[in-house]
Amino acid sequence: MSEELAPETPETAEAEPIKQRKNGLYPGISDELAENMKSGWADTELHGLEPIAQASYTAARRAALSARFPGERLVIPAGNLKTRSNDTEYAFRASTEYAYLTGDLTQDGVLVLEPSEGGHEATVYLLPRSDRENGEFWLDGQGELWVGRRNSLTEAEQLLGIPAQDVRELPAALAEATGPVRNVRGHDAGIEAALTDKVTAERDEELRVFLSEARLVKDAFEIAELQKACDATARGFEDVVKVLDKAEATSERYIEGTFFLRARVDGNDIGYGSICAAGPHATTLHWVRNDGAVRSGELLLLDAGVETDELYTADVTRTLPINGTFSPLQRKIYDAVYEAQEAGIAAVKPGASFRDFHDAAQRVLAQKLVEWGLLGDLPVEKVLELGLQRRWTLHGTGHMLGMDVHDCAVARTEAYVDGTLEPGVCLTVEPGLYFQADDLTVPEEYRGIGVRIEDDILVTEDGNRNLSATLPRRSDEVEAWMARLKG
Repeated sequence: MSEELAPETPETAEAEPIKQRKNGLYPGISDELAENMKSGWADTELHGLEPIAQASYTAARRAALSARFPGERLVIPAGNLKTRSNDTEYAFRASTEYAYLTGDLTQDGVLVLEPSEGGHEATVYLLPRSDRENGEFWLDGQGELWVGRRNSLTEAEQLLGIPAQDVRELPAALAEATGPVRNVRGHDAGIEAALTDKVTAERDEELRVFLSEARLVKDAFEIAELQKACDATARGFEDVVKVLDKAEATSERYIEGTFFLRARVDGNDIGYGSICAAGPHATTLHWVRNDGAVRSGELLLLDAGVETDELYTADVTRTLPINGTFSPLQRKIYDAVYEAQEAGIAAVKPGASFRDFHDAAQRVLAQKLVEWGLLGDLPVEKVLELGLQRRWTLHGTGHMLGMDVHDCAVARTEAYVDGTLEPGVCLTVEPGLYFQADDLTVPEEYRGIGVRIEDDILVTEDGNRNLSATLPRRSDEVEAWMARLKG
């Protein structure tokens, strides 16, 4: 990675001369070089651009937001780059709220809805093309010769269907603004500083909650993206099965890397840290170290999802016998989880309570644990009343899914877990059983076995659709699928 220039920002570039990096190999810039770099560049402006595929959907989402907060200025930032170490940054990921309302995924953007007669006027504030007159395009650490071309403001307007202005002028404008303002916090410190005396935490949280609840029901564009994410994820699982021998020769990291390759080829990224948990690591719910051994005869719990280029993620789990065949005990535990998942999926339908699928799955698992003698002679109803099955089931049976893997996370409880399902809701159904390696309350042969099966379920007009159904779930089908892929 080249390191000649200082990682200045466009804002800094406007305010003062761009500084050279300390310990750079060039001592300075001659006047002749500076003048030479100003000219001799072709015009690369793009014309006649078509709007992005979701432009009509983002317009409808902004209209719903406008109707909820009439007469108030609404500020929704994309966020800024975050430092990984010294002068290197993490890959940028736009805030969910900003991407949902604009379809734009670039850093430093801000959507502002200004109150107007009959609603709001939307403007998206973005970084314009790098300035070639002052040298920013080649001297600045975020200049286009360093990090790549960005759209001009005119191009952005055509693509997004929203008027665009220079974001570097926005903080000063917001500082002078009057009237009620709401801001989505936590993404842009500069915007928050400009609004510090104009907003309240309570009012800002109301905006954030509304945008979370707006995503509870997915539109047609979102459903198509989630299906795309699930299809790519299924291909990623197939990739993993084909290289399990290589994972045995190395570690869980080979599995992680294999799935990541699929995520980057078929989408933007992974939607969350992949859980590639082999053997007893499968009993750790969020095992993301992925540095353990992969052994024949044990199980692999793979929980992973591809995030599409528009930032919609799948969230799928399969528990696979590493050698391709379940042992009798592994099959018994797996089949119990499968039966629980079947009960949970059957409970997902319009008009059902959100909690119904969880209750249905937990009941099956509690029955199995009682049958296996792990809870003494307690009846199933008492086990469920006291929650005793949770020693081995641990987590809830599912969650909303969308642009975030745990989507709609700040929605009101009455709208989410106490709410009612309706067509367009997308959620996961993911029961599991986990017998910790040091759990002395279960027979020794159970210890270190963890099983979870997870699918992404869309509520439809007449029931539900399993978006990840191309991946087999039944134990015999899993074995046949693995044998086919391994050749």
